[in-house]
Amino acid sequence: MIVLGILLLLANMGKLPWNTLAVWFAHYWPVLIIVWGVIKLIEHQQAHRQGLRAPGIGVGGVFLLIVLIVFGLAATQATRVNWGSIRDNIDIDGEDIPFFGNTYNYDDQLQQNFPADGSLHVVSDRGAVTVNTSDDNQIHVLVHKRVSASGQDDADKWNGQTKPTINVSDKVVTLNANTQGAGDHWVSTDMTISLPRKASVTVSGRRGDISVLGRDGDVAVSSQRGDVTTDDINGKVALSLEHSSGRVSKVSGDVSVEGRPNDVSVEDVSGAARLDGEFDSIKLSRIAGAVSFKSQRTDLEFAKLSGDLDMDSGDLRANDLLGPFRLTTRSKDVHLSGVSGDVRITDENGDISLRMAKLGSIQVNNRKGDLQIYVPDKASFQLDARSRGGEFETDFPDLKINNGDDQSSASGIVGSGGPHIVLNNEHGTIEIRRGGALADAPEPPTPAKPALPPRPAPKVKPLEPTEN
Repeated sequence: MIVLGILLLLANMGKLPWNTLAVWFAHYWPVLIIVWGVIKLIEHQQAHRQGLRAPGIGVGGVFLLIVLIVFGLAATQATRVNWGSIRDNIDIDGEDIPFFGNTYNYDDQLQQNFPADGSLHVVSDRGAVTVNTSDDNQIHVLVHKRVSASGQDDADKWNGQTKPTINVSDKVVTLNANTQGAGDHWVSTDMTISLPRKASVTVSGRRGDISVLGRDGDVAVSSQRGDVTTDDINGKVALSLEHSSGRVSKVSGDVSVEGRPNDVSVEDVSGAARLDGEFDSIKLSRIAGAVSFKSQRTDLEFAKLSGDLDMDSGDLRANDLLGPFRLTTRSKDVHLSGVSGDVRITDENGDISLRMAKLGSIQVNNRKGDLQIYVPDKASFQLDARSRGGEFETDFPDLKINNGDDQSSASGIVGSGGPHIVLNNEHGTIEIRRGGALADAPEPPTPAKPALPPRPAPKVKPLEPTEN
């Protein structure tokens, strides 16, 4: 107990690293049982020589023995775990967990000429990458490194083995964070990079946040875990994301995002936007070119987005978009407003609400959900609508409606005819309304209160002149 107390005291005072103490215990805990057994044997022999009854182990001793064995076996197994892999998956530094070691910090910087019309390729296994513009024709790299080690000597050695490197081949500059230079030892390197604005940039990152800001060239980023940001890009942007989030803004060219990202936001794009993969949520705003999205259960495309679009696993909302609009999905509520042009929607297990700004041909097939179509007040169109297991409601008296017990239908021509609207729904109602019949129409103004008679003007007594 005295020895254990001394070791724990040294650890609390910072004289002995906790991770070293934990490793010692994981390897040598059976010695404690041996020492305890020797002490009990000596006590037994001494009592036998004195003719006394030797003390037994007792309940407390048995409990202590069981606790020691359980904790000892657990500590031994813990030393055999690949803690580096676990630490990577949960994104922690490990400085507060004994088996991870202590964390040591190092700062460094690199600088050299950047070739005219060159491009940059950044390779980073672990750590944040930030790319900015420089005021000269050089590449500047500020490095902040964290090394996990049991002592300063090991940390210094691994720091020397993981120096970032710059290689130039023709006009391609490759910057490698070199975090794997120390083998399986944990090293994380954050890099802030400044280079000429005209250079295109490619970043290959495994884990860590990535930001590329202010480019007059194309940008390509791949990330397996982290937040990716691109802003003010006069070129194309291509993101490949796995378990990462992406934010793209102010891009003059096309944007493409693929993989299995978490949340993705794309706004202010002068070109087209293409998204392909399994996304947790998507936010789009002001896309001047065509928009397309493909996943296992959703296929979406339309010509232009002047407003906003929000989509997650169970809901799609968009406003101010230009058709032709095509959507095939399932288990998703769809709410669209300010749509111009042709519309084709196929859905099931979800409600559909469609408000047209400029009427085009419409074809909607839906199952197990209500269907609402709002058309401009003075629109002319032809209608064919059928609903099985639901009724039909409308604001247009010119339509011929037949609401039966099991099936309902509506057909006819409104105004001078025009675009053809075909609606098919199963187990849900169909409504076709005028644009002004929305539930969120502005409330009528509150009647003004009657004006009160004017009061007589009060008499004002002239002021006496005063001196300042």
